[in-house]
Amino acid sequence: MQFILSDKEFEMFRSLIYDSCGISLTLSKKELVKARLTKRLTKTGIDSFTDYYKYVTNVDKSGKELIHLIDNISTNKTDFFREKKHFDFLNENLLPDMISSKEKSNNRKLRIWCAASSSGEEPYTLAMTVFNHIKPNNGWDVKILATDISTRILQKAIEGTYKMDLLKDIPSRITSSHFSKVSVDKTNYYRAKDHLKDIITFRRFNLMTEKFPFKHPFDFIFCRNVMIYFDPQTQHTLVKKFYDCLPKNGHLFIGHSETLSKNDNDFKYVQPAIYQR
Repeated sequence: MQFILSDKEFEMFRSLIYDSCGISLTLSKKELVKARLTKRLTKTGIDSFTDYYKYVTNVDKSGKELIHLIDNISTNKTDFFREKKHFDFLNENLLPDMISSKEKSNNRKLRIWCAASSSGEEPYTLAMTVFNHIKPNNGWDVKILATDISTRILQKAIEGTYKMDLLKDIPSRITSSHFSKVSVDKTNYYRAKDHLKDIITFRRFNLMTEKFPFKHPFDFIFCRNVMIYFDPQTQHTLVKKFYDCLPKNGHLFIGHSETLSKNDNDFKYVQPAIYQR
């Protein structure tokens, strides 16, 4: 069946998506929205975009279909050790200094937030990087909170199973230390080992939540290649909330295609895409 998305219907969904998760869609994204939402019309058996909009906003009181809608709209591009300079900075500067300082003050807690975890490559990379400096079960309390708005992609992250070519550029000594080879339907995969999974908590979380519920600050936050989908006001509001989630000298990592306005926040510039409270 051929579905037609009118400009009026696109505007209805554009507003709904913006209000729900902050993603700002221009008219140039109309065909993308049509293609991705057509999957939900086919799945639900609804035969028009207007009826589907009514179903999402009025009929489905559980909110589950809105989650499916957002799952289909959101983009989930990620890789292991993506934007390598960030992990070089962690290895060479931030983690050695932070661990030394914490040990001197007898504070062996490390809290990290990966605020757009996608299918898990980023939080698992963060865990591997931490284990370059802290060995498992040596008295440190390390927790990585990995959040995303997509329930579908979070399930993949929780499973932690990846095609072998996704790790082909990682040195074999690192791969063998942190992943096990498994076979699924006669295809070989890498699966994250328990010592990585044990320090990561995956949760669905909407960055548009008005007040973040976290009781304690994070030592540093990764939120990379997310704010490019938000308009300037949404970006400003989100950056302020990140600032409030960090302690003095805490760091925020954003995507290399993103930047923070000098006059629009209280962060100090460290190097490209890295800022400090």
